[in-house]
Amino acid sequence: MTGVRTLTVAPGEGDQRLDRWFRRQFPHVTQIRIEKMCRKGEIRVDGGRVKPATRLEAGQQVRIPPLPAPGEAPPRAVVSEADAAMIRGCVLYRDDHLIALNKPPGLATQGGSGQSRHVDGLAEALRFGFDEKPRLVHRLDRDTSGVLLLARTLAMAKALTAAFRARETRKIYWAAVAGTPSPAMGTIRYGLVKAPGHGSGGEGEKMRCILPDKVDATPDAKRAVTDYAVLSSLGKRVSWCALVPVTGRTHQLRAHMAEIGHPIVGDGKYGGSGQVNEGEGWGAQLGGEISRKLHLHARMVRLTHPATGKALTLTAPLPEHMRRTWDMLGWSEADVPADPFGDLE
Repeated sequence: MTGVRTLTVAPGEGDQRLDRWFRRQFPHVTQIRIEKMCRKGEIRVDGGRVKPATRLEAGQQVRIPPLPAPGEAPPRAVVSEADAAMIRGCVLYRDDHLIALNKPPGLATQGGSGQSRHVDGLAEALRFGFDEKPRLVHRLDRDTSGVLLLARTLAMAKALTAAFRARETRKIYWAAVAGTPSPAMGTIRYGLVKAPGHGSGGEGEKMRCILPDKVDATPDAKRAVTDYAVLSSLGKRVSWCALVPVTGRTHQLRAHMAEIGHPIVGDGKYGGSGQVNEGEGWGAQLGGEISRKLHLHARMVRLTHPATGKALTLTAPLPEHMRRTWDMLGWSEADVPADPFGDLE
């Protein structure tokens, strides 16, 4: 294992992506590891945080964190017995190819600024006799619970990642939202663009919705599509919705539901903290005994198993704070279809 060092981008090495430059300098370091080091701020350029796609210029100084020597395995993370028991208790499904977890709310999927405890690190406790720890193939927001897949081999990681990118998997989320969307079933097509945060380190950044016909003219905006269906409602105050992210953008479901005036309950970032929003829609807090935590849950993932070719449906029970809300509002899982959009396919 090497120590921290600084390399200067040589003449002729400029105008290329950081990750590609890094792989040329250290071909034994994987792309996943490079992305993780950028996310954690371990790789820096001229003292600042960077992304793998940041373009380098000749003369810039690149901070190189400690790296394993070629052929040297990186040190394993140390997972406490309590955390190991916790993450193993989240396992919904396991075979020789993949593991499915019911990720609890409040647990980050990957490390980053201020995130020292996360699924990626705790995956050391999910080897179950394999030489390699399982790999993440998609993500959930820290405060979102539900089905999260990990691949147990590199080949399976590539196959599952390709399936997600090709939209060959089906993901259904459950959410409690303020108010009642009308019509009861529809599609949201707002594009999304990242709005900068208010802090010195970019804290508070969020996604801003863009009208579909403005996406192409808005720098860095991406098209986003969400299907929704109202499963049950309590008057016009709160509804139980099924949500399908047809595209997979950051904070897509949260931003889309807030934009149509029905923020997800407990979503302080997109729904505000008040009981009533100014303008259309209700606020994201119901008050009373309803939890202030985010009420968004990745209920189901359905896919064709890349190794066996068989259909695999993975379903995660609600987290405790959402189960209490469901009980309080008289909502029962037995009263709704597993896939309310099934007849439309």
